[in-house]
Amino acid sequence: MTDLPSRARVVIVGGGIVGCSIAYHLAKRGVTDVVVLEQGQLTGGTTWHAAGLVSQLKSSHSLTKLATYTARLFEELEAETGQATGYVRTGSISVASDPQRWEEILRGLSMAKSMGVESYEISPAEAKQMWPILNTDDLIGTVFIPGDGQTSPVDTTMALAKGAKDRGVRIIEGVAVERLRTENGRIVGVDTERGPIEAETVVLAAGMWTRQLARTAGVNVPLQACEHFYIVTEPIEGVLPGAPTLRDPTNYTYFKEEAGKVMAGFFEPRGKVWKLDGIPRDFMFGTIAEDWDHVGPIFERSMHRMPALGDSGIQLFFNGPEAFTPDGVYYLGESPEIDGCFVAAGFNSVGIQSAGGVGWVLADWIIDGAPPMDLWPVDIRRTFGFQADPEFLEQRIGESLGLLYAMHWPFRQYERARGIKKSPLHERLDAAGAVFGETAGWERPNWYAGAGQQRQYEYSYGKQNWFENSGAECRAVREAVGLFDQTSFCKFTVDGPDALTLLNWISGADVDVAIGKVVYTQWLNDKGGIEADLTVTRTGDESFFVVSAAATRTRDWATLQRAGRGKAVELADVTEDYAVLGVMGPNSRALLAKITDADLSDETFPFATSQDITVGGVESRALRVSYVGELGWELYVPWNDAVAVHDAVVAAGADLGLRHAGYHAMNTLRLECGYRHWSHDITDEDTPLEAGLGFAVAWAKEGGFLGRDALLAQQGRPLSKRLVQLKLEDQDRLLYHDEPVFRDGELVGRVSSAMWSYMLDRPLAMAYVNDADGVTKDWLDTGSFEIEVAGEKIPAAAQLKPWWPARVRG
Repeated sequence: MTDLPSRARVVIVGGGIVGCSIAYHLAKRGVTDVVVLEQGQLTGGTTWHAAGLVSQLKSSHSLTKLATYTARLFEELEAETGQATGYVRTGSISVASDPQRWEEILRGLSMAKSMGVESYEISPAEAKQMWPILNTDDLIGTVFIPGDGQTSPVDTTMALAKGAKDRGVRIIEGVAVERLRTENGRIVGVDTERGPIEAETVVLAAGMWTRQLARTAGVNVPLQACEHFYIVTEPIEGVLPGAPTLRDPTNYTYFKEEAGKVMAGFFEPRGKVWKLDGIPRDFMFGTIAEDWDHVGPIFERSMHRMPALGDSGIQLFFNGPEAFTPDGVYYLGESPEIDGCFVAAGFNSVGIQSAGGVGWVLADWIIDGAPPMDLWPVDIRRTFGFQADPEFLEQRIGESLGLLYAMHWPFRQYERARGIKKSPLHERLDAAGAVFGETAGWERPNWYAGAGQQRQYEYSYGKQNWFENSGAECRAVREAVGLFDQTSFCKFTVDGPDALTLLNWISGADVDVAIGKVVYTQWLNDKGGIEADLTVTRTGDESFFVVSAAATRTRDWATLQRAGRGKAVELADVTEDYAVLGVMGPNSRALLAKITDADLSDETFPFATSQDITVGGVESRALRVSYVGELGWELYVPWNDAVAVHDAVVAAGADLGLRHAGYHAMNTLRLECGYRHWSHDITDEDTPLEAGLGFAVAWAKEGGFLGRDALLAQQGRPLSKRLVQLKLEDQDRLLYHDEPVFRDGELVGRVSSAMWSYMLDRPLAMAYVNDADGVTKDWLDTGSFEIEVAGEKIPAAAQLKPWWPARVRG
């Protein structure tokens, strides 16, 4: 029996491919005081039964970077370690049998260009040459990615483990971690079934066991095991050695050649949750009973694509559990609850193809104290407490598994586990025709249906069924007045002698302002990157009110709490104390004047200020700010009084053109005015200068601010990367995100966000573009720009200033 050390700098819980990759990359960075604890044997949880597919193109730029790194690493790993990995570059094929799926694949093909992934269209006949048993009769298009591959999950894990051990990492099998040890909000070690180990850092890479282990320290990791099915046939004549992986998402199936046999794996529309109450300690190299009733209909569909499956024997019917998450994307990073506790889990069947990149970025994060790139799509800080509820997991996880091979429609909404959080205005908005979407658990009106209209989405890559409705909402805000429910915005209070010092250090702007002043600012990191984009209102000498986005509530709260440790401050999350009504548009002042005695003039109530006023008989906090570029006020109303204020606003606006407006309209309106959206247009690897937000930086404020030195190094120099405004010169194609941007035929950037503009009758977008000599107005004016959409390059106009001028004053 191997002796346990009493301490280690890093303890990694879990000896699958992810845990071993993290250990390997830590050791490569010189951190070798690392212990990997595996409760059974290496790979015995999920890794051993993975299909071993290594694909590069993912749904976001960050995920693709991690996957492409993995592919490069696996190609080189055997030569470095001397341990065979079984990696082979086979390429992969994706097929489409209907126009909608083909457009999705073509859009992915264009996105691949912006991410440096080689891919190109091939004919169905060429695909059949690689897979002679492929039925191509109904195919309308196929795409080939030559750099994709396949590997042996077990052998690759052993190679990573060998590379780590050769550098001094200890890997101990047969030892389970029973609980995490913490003190004063920081991890201090683990308790194993054979005794404690002290540690500065603990990494939870325990796969489907992670949720229950994390819970012992109050860390929320909402994942759940689901059954995953595949079959392996007897040898089939015509199956060529080294055939590329083939994906037929319309029929929920992937195909892989294995020694002349065919592995067919399934992502059925509704997944089966397994062991909701917890995974047994001794489940090692385990399988689950067959369920032909569940998977049989999908197998029938797979035989349509490869009819030979129906005539061959089945050598193996496999059913094994894998961990899935509510949004279908894995978790990575330092937990928001406990310092030094990192998570790498919930891989949604892409653990093998992500493992290399995950090991790289998590090792850097642990050693350097920050991630090496924007990782928000996988950041554990995107989670919420309600997602750990068993009822929520049972409903949502099965749906998220099913969406892996479903159409990835723009604006697609989850159907299950809904209604978690509702604004107090929910019934009023429902009666007004609201069609709700879900963000961070909140039911929010995305658009409003008219009388007799269908109140559900009809998805497409073109103008969806809400297009005209949202246009009417936008025009109301631009020409009259709109009413938004912004209750889901997160709201924090910061009070105490050190409140100003705390906020001024993490904020780029100066929040040492007069009481009642609203400050638009970014919270920054030491590299000058944007960690948050929000407003801070000074409400007293030592009191402040912070408002940010619903989706970043956990992240922003963690940032605030960590920055406030050791300081004389009191922090409170008051999100559910207030409903928020946004009254926006040129008629907003006239409307509110009917239901308040407050003076709303520019002189008395100027832009970017806050006052406590009585609205509709209710004491409320009014902020004169706007995310839609029009005159307006956000009304922060006590939760229980919100309906009364709503009704007063609606009655007062009856003769002023008032219209309820949803979040699709808000997104269009903010984009017309060039207002940035954190996580799309600005992230922790973008600086205010690159993002065109230099006006929000208080360079000379007393005490400086976090990231100031990094920004000073950029100041006054040509910026090789800048956020620009784009207008597509096409009234029929829509933009969404990550479309490649070309200048004079050369790839220079990618779209960060986009919406249709009803004011300009064109799609608008923001995009970061790059030029070594500096992105300037002259460089933009003298270039010819195009954006590629589904394989077609379309002319676009580019400029630094917004396409629609904000009219927030007046």
